[in-house]
Amino acid sequence: MAELNLVLVTPEKTLFDRPVASVQLPLFDGSAGFYPGRAPLIGRLGIGRLRFTTADGNEEAWFVDGGFVQVRGPQVCVLTSHAVLVSEIDLQKAQEELEAATKETAVGQEAQEALARRQERARKLVSLAAAR
Repeated sequence: MAELNLVLVTPEKTLFDRPVASVQLPLFDGSAGFYPGRAPLIGRLGIGRLRFTTADGNEEAWFVDGGFVQVRGPQVCVLTSHAVLVSEIDLQKAQEELEAATKETAVGQEAQEALARRQERARKLVSLAAAR
C-alpha cells in the first residue's frame, strides 16, 4: 500500500515524522485532505485540527496555529508556529483564554485583526478540548 510521510515541525523541534495513510488539515480558506498520489501543493495553514490516520489505522489529532503545508511526492510537510496534541489541551485554560480574548477591545485595523485571531484560536481550542 502506498503511504505518505507526514512531518510536523515547529520552530523548536520536529514533533512528528512517520508514515501515514491520510492527512486532513485546516487551510486559511477552508480545509484539505491528502492521500497517496496527491498532486504537489503549497498552502497556508489556518487555525484548527490536523488529523491523520497512521499506517496501522490509528487516528491522531493535533491543534495547529497557522503556518504552511507543502506536499511533494509522498512527503507532507507541515510547518507551524505552535502545535499540541488535542488530547493534551487543557479545557479550563482554553476557556479562560477565550474569556480573556472576548473581553479585550482593539483600536485600529492591525490590533483588531490580531484580536480576531486570538479569539478564533481560543474558540477552536475550546471546541477541540470539549469534543474529545
